[in-house]
Amino acid sequence: MPITLTESAAIQVQEQLSKRGKGLGLRLGVRESGCSGYAYVIDFADEVSDKDTVFEAYGVKVIINEDSLSFLDGLQLDFAREGINSAFKFNNPNVKDACGCGESFTVES
Repeated sequence: MPITLTESAAIQVQEQLSKRGKGLGLRLGVRESGCSGYAYVIDFADEVSDKDTVFEAYGVKVIINEDSLSFLDGLQLDFAREGINSAFKFNNPNVKDACGCGESFTVES
């Protein structure tokens, strides 16, 4: 399944890339972390390797390494403002449980 961005997430990424002055898109991944097992990694992408898969939405590229792809399959990345807070929101159908602090998640093997 593809990785998708909402329009608000795409606008936020475009704004950040513009401020940064360079970059091909957004790199998403996962790493082992926290009390539930995995945490999201989000960064700018300046290059694409042959082990990456590229998705595009609203003119924004999302680059994912093959090692993280199975954890992120079907993910929708959103960007939401709630009061004075704003953050990316990960709507991931693979998540089976998350820790109480919201920093890490578990996937079914």
